[in-house]
Amino acid sequence: MSSTRSTIRSILAPGAAKAAAVVATGAAAVALSLTAAAGAATGGAHARSAASSFSFPLKPSSAAISACLPKAGGRATITPGALNDTMTVSLHGMPANSDFDLFVIQQPTAPFGVSWYQSDIHANANGSGSATVRGIFDAETFSVSPGGTTTFAPTHQYHLGVWFNDPNVPFNLGCEPGATAPIVTPFNGEQNAGIQVVNTAQFPVNAGPLSHVHR
Repeated sequence: MSSTRSTIRSILAPGAAKAAAVVATGAAAVALSLTAAAGAATGGAHARSAASSFSFPLKPSSAAISACLPKAGGRATITPGALNDTMTVSLHGMPANSDFDLFVIQQPTAPFGVSWYQSDIHANANGSGSATVRGIFDAETFSVSPGGTTTFAPTHQYHLGVWFNDPNVPFNLGCEPGATAPIVTPFNGEQNAGIQVVNTAQFPVNAGPLSHVHR
């Protein structure tokens, strides 16, 4: 009897092995299919996130800045999120080991309009630096004052501007031709900043780069 069972097993074994192989192959195929689908979904999400980011340059604020800092410039990238946006601003071609102040502003050039202090940026020994901030930096960015010390209607701010933190730095670099003393502006925490170094004036006054970002 045992001999008969051995014979039957030897006959059935190749078929059983083949069936097991088919099942295993099918399971692997399903697993690969699910993995590919998940990868495609993840990749699609990443692609959408990347596509929704908006990047734009920051340009020297004047011919005088271009003359005293011929490599000055910067770049901003805004990535919308479900609740707020992430904005990264980088600078290059700045004086070594110097500090700057980043503002979201209504108008790119003087008199600048309603302005919102965002972050400090420190330029390293190579004249480069960056800062990342979170907030509303898109078509919905606005300020309003219904009353109090001042009153104004909802006012959008769609531009960026960066100022020298120390007014002596641009003066000593010759960025203020004709000035006999450093020009002082209110664009830092102590309201004694220097002049603007880069901005987004390549965009129209009423259609700054933030107006192109949508959540």
